[in-house]
Amino acid sequence: MTHRTLTPRPSRLDKASFIAGFGDIYEHSPWVAERAWESRLDERHDTPENLAAVMGRMLAEADADSQLAVIRAHPDLAGKAAVAGELTDDSTREQAGAGLDQCSPEEMARFERLNAAYKAKFGFPFVMAVKGSDRFAILDAFEVRLENDPAKERRTAVEQINRIALFRLQASAKS
Repeated sequence: MTHRTLTPRPSRLDKASFIAGFGDIYEHSPWVAERAWESRLDERHDTPENLAAVMGRMLAEADADSQLAVIRAHPDLAGKAAVAGELTDDSTREQAGAGLDQCSPEEMARFERLNAAYKAKFGFPFVMAVKGSDRFAILDAFEVRLENDPAKERRTAVEQINRIALFRLQASAKS
């Protein structure tokens, strides 16, 4: 598989330019990009996959409170912010791509119930990289992940956020 090169090349950017260009990859959390830049990027990090790996490592190695802040920056899937049109452009595209904008009233009610149960149990929103999924698979994942313990679910949410970041970087390399 050939990997595309990001433009501009991340390894050639100064700190401010890097954060301006990649600070929104992690929902409202530019500190992830800042730490990635500070890790001394080189030309190997000019592909979406390798940049995602270093950025993902920054989140995975962060303390639990920082991870929770990134998780909590994500909107509920098919939640009130989506209905009100208050999502970031990336989140809007991602949720629409999974058909979450086409839920029946019964499906919306199920999403609302599951979002509430999930937040009550874990204290943060359910996060899933929805690319390639549909609303039925997402609802099923909700049910399964509600059985996790809080530590496992925090790790799962971080893994899903890192997948979202990879998808966003891959999409930016294609445009």
